Amino acid sequence: MTPSCDVAVIGAGILGLAHAWSAAKRGLRVTLFERSPRAAGASIRNFGMVWPIGQPAGPPRETALLSRARWLELRDTFGLWVNECGSLHLAYREDELAVLEEFVSQEGGPTDALRLLSADEVLARSPAANPESLLGGLWSATELCVNPRTTIAHLPEHLQDRYNVDLQFHTPVTRVDGHKIIAGDGRTWHADRVVVCSGSDFETLFPEVFRNAPLTLCKLQMLRTAAQPDGWRIGPHLAGGLTLRHYTSFRDCPSLPALCDRIDRETPELNRYGIHVMASQNDAGQVILGDSHEYGEEISPFDKPEIDELILRELRRMIRLPDWTIAERWHGIYAKCTDGLVYESEPEPGIHVVVGPGGAGMTLSFGLAEQQWSRWAGPSRVEP
Repeated sequence: MTPSCDVAVIGAGILGLAHAWSAAKRGLRVTLFERSPRAAGASIRNFGMVWPIGQPAGPPRETALLSRARWLELRDTFGLWVNECGSLHLAYREDELAVLEEFVSQEGGPTDALRLLSADEVLARSPAANPESLLGGLWSATELCVNPRTTIAHLPEHLQDRYNVDLQFHTPVTRVDGHKIIAGDGRTWHADRVVVCSGSDFETLFPEVFRNAPLTLCKLQMLRTAAQPDGWRIGPHLAGGLTLRHYTSFRDCPSLPALCDRIDRETPELNRYGIHVMASQNDAGQVILGDSHEYGEEISPFDKPEIDELILRELRRMIRLPDWTIAERWHGIYAKCTDGLVYESEPEPGIHVVVGPGGAGMTLSFGLAEQQWSRWAGPSRVEP
């Protein structure tokens, strides 16, 4: 007899896990498929930043804040590590400080959760901030830090234990024929609803859907230090002036074009590789450093040592660490929707493709999944 379920979720990265959790909370029978023994794509190759401040005000920020609430629920429900650390954008140049001032003004002025800090106030919040030439910084209370590797590894088991989610790992799905799921070894399942969250491998199951979809691939390079000595912590997530040109939340600040022009004049090599620098610290005390952005045909399977050196050069100007020993280097590739927060398609009734949150997967996925399941099936019917 062909096994059946209410919902089949294909892909156990962060977006697939979010959809599986939201469906299971509604009392639906869920089967989660993953081609590998455990997910190993972009969902484990990131800072672990839940970053609402990077999303512009309005629906994108609301989705990010909903996702933030779900992360805290995840912590309280399953005991996974989630650190309410907040974030600091550090300003070392006058144009950086001007953008931060404009951003606070556009957000409605300073509050306890969002305000400009003096240099001394920044240093009181983070021992990692480089005091040399520091002008001040932007404090935001909404950001969280999570550990992507442990979350992606353990959340499926928690879903299985609490909601009886059927885990079909090491099971590549090669075809979706209507509501029939066909695995590479010939096994089949029937699902009333199918949600495809296949990450950067978005062309495999529905190539005709993706032929003209507004999706592109992005490659990033990142690094991780050894655990810092004696329990030393950086405090909040740290970002700098380069980051202001990366996140769309700052795009309407009047001083931003001049900042971008100055960066292009002084350090065009950073624009060549899409480098902006940030730092986060996980529960093991390791500091995650990055990152870069190469798109489409620029992507190569071979990492560029010069990118790592540029990342470290810029970070050393911004932060100080007791131990800069680099314990790991890696790259990730993710799909990015160029026309919205995420790409959604329904090639057949009840068959949903949801991919491409870009570099904001940790920030948006739980919120996106909850919003989509509220549309598809109404609010949750069971306790979290």
